[in-house]
Amino acid sequence: MSTQNSNENPEKKGRATPKRKDAQAKRVVNSLAPAKNKGERKAQKENSRLHRAQARGAYMRGDENALPNRDRGPIRKYVRDLVDARRSVGEYFLPMLIFVLIVSRITSLQVVAVLLMYFIMISAIVDWYVLRGKVRREVLSKFPESSTKGLGMYAWSRSTQLRRLRAPRPNTSPAKGFGKKKT
Repeated sequence: MSTQNSNENPEKKGRATPKRKDAQAKRVVNSLAPAKNKGERKAQKENSRLHRAQARGAYMRGDENALPNRDRGPIRKYVRDLVDARRSVGEYFLPMLIFVLIVSRITSLQVVAVLLMYFIMISAIVDWYVLRGKVRREVLSKFPESSTKGLGMYAWSRSTQLRRLRAPRPNTSPAKGFGKKKT
């Protein structure tokens, strides 16, 4: 085996090796690296808080890039607006069930509470069926080439949330209506 001297190597780097302190000074510190002191930790925490607040604001406004995959696209936006434009039994479902649980603790009203619970469940299912049909008709009329698979369930899951807790926030209110023709 032959060894080559550095003098015999034709491919030299052509510059001096930098001093260690100069090389370390040039290094870029990763923003995800843990902070070294209290001031850096505080700045990192504030930066993280600001970033989360901006991302949350974009999500609540309905910015397309901030939405999760299940909420993206013009069809899903249309379905959200369709659902938000009407009142539904589903949005009162959870508060009514809590009311039924409280009423069921009173012995004399237990039968009434159980009947009320079944009435609420059946009316929510009927409302979902009507909403699903409306969503299919409206989506196919506006987006004829699109698939309506899963849109009924998407609409129902949004309609069962309390209106002020929906994310992204509703763009329309039930008072304005949606898709009504002006005469």
